[in-house]
Amino acid sequence: MKIYIDGKYYDEKNAKVSVFDHGLLYGDGIFEGIRAYNGRVFKLKEHIDRLFYSAKAILLEIPISHAEIMKAVVDTCRKNKLRDGYIRLLVTRGIGTLGLNPNRCKRPSVIVIADKIQLYPKEMYDNGMAIVTVPTTRNLHNAVNPAIKSLNYLNNILAKIEANIAGVEEAIMLNADGYVAECTGDNIFLLKGGKMYTPPLSAGALYGITRGVVMDMAREAGIEVSEPNLTRYDVFNADECFLTGTGAELIPVTKVDGRVIGTGKPGPITKSLVKSYHALTQISGEPIF
Repeated sequence: MKIYIDGKYYDEKNAKVSVFDHGLLYGDGIFEGIRAYNGRVFKLKEHIDRLFYSAKAILLEIPISHAEIMKAVVDTCRKNKLRDGYIRLLVTRGIGTLGLNPNRCKRPSVIVIADKIQLYPKEMYDNGMAIVTVPTTRNLHNAVNPAIKSLNYLNNILAKIEANIAGVEEAIMLNADGYVAECTGDNIFLLKGGKMYTPPLSAGALYGITRGVVMDMAREAGIEVSEPNLTRYDVFNADECFLTGTGAELIPVTKVDGRVIGTGKPGPITKSLVKSYHALTQISGEPIF
C-alpha cells in the first residue's frame, strides 16, 4: 500500500508521522472519509468542500489547494489500483511543541490513505441491526461543534464503547436537550406514514454527505422529507429506520432499545433507497483511471 504524506508516497511500513504532531498529541486536525466505487471517487468535491469548512472553523490553514487535494486523493487511489474502497484524508496541525499553542506548529500535514473498509457485517445489511441509546451526550455547538470533522473523536468513541458494552454495533446519541442528534458514526433517518424525518443539523447532526444524497433521492422519489427535532419516542414508533454514512452507506435498523421497529425487518422504502444509492455510486464520481 502506498500512502500519501505531504506530497510524497511511502510504503505502509515507512509511512510515519512525528510524535510531536499535534494531530497525535491533541487530536488537533480534521479528516474526511471518502468512498471509491467502480473506479470513481464518489462525491469527492463535496468531501473536500467540507474539509475546508472544518479547517476554517478551527483556523487551520491547509497548505495545498482544493484542486491539489482532489488530485492527491485520485492519485493515491490510482497508485494503489483501488477501484472500490475507502479513502481516509487527514490534515493535522503539524509538528509543534508539547504545549497546546497551535502557533508553534509551523506547517500542517496532509495525509491520504486508500484501502478497504467493511463497517458492519453483511447480515446486518440484509436483516437490519439493533442499536441502543447511550448516556454520552453529543458535543455542544459552543464546545466542539459537531459540524467539524475533527481528529478528536472521543465523544463518539465513548458512545461506541457504551454501544459495544450493550452488545450492539451502533448507538443513538442525544443532545443536551434530549433530542436525537445522530449515531456514533452515522446519521439517522425515520420513516412514518410514507414521510421521511431526520434530525436537523442544529440538533448536533453532522453535515453528512451520504445524508444529503439520500434526502435528494427521497425527494426525487416523491417522498416528503423534513428535519424536525426528534425524540426516542419518535424513533420507537417509526415504520422504518435506517442509518447513513460514507463507511456505512445505508443500513436498516430493526430494533432500538429493545423496541422492534416496524415489522422487525428492513422496510420497503429503505430497501428501495439502498438500491437507488448503490446504482448511483456505480456511475457517479471523479474518475480514477
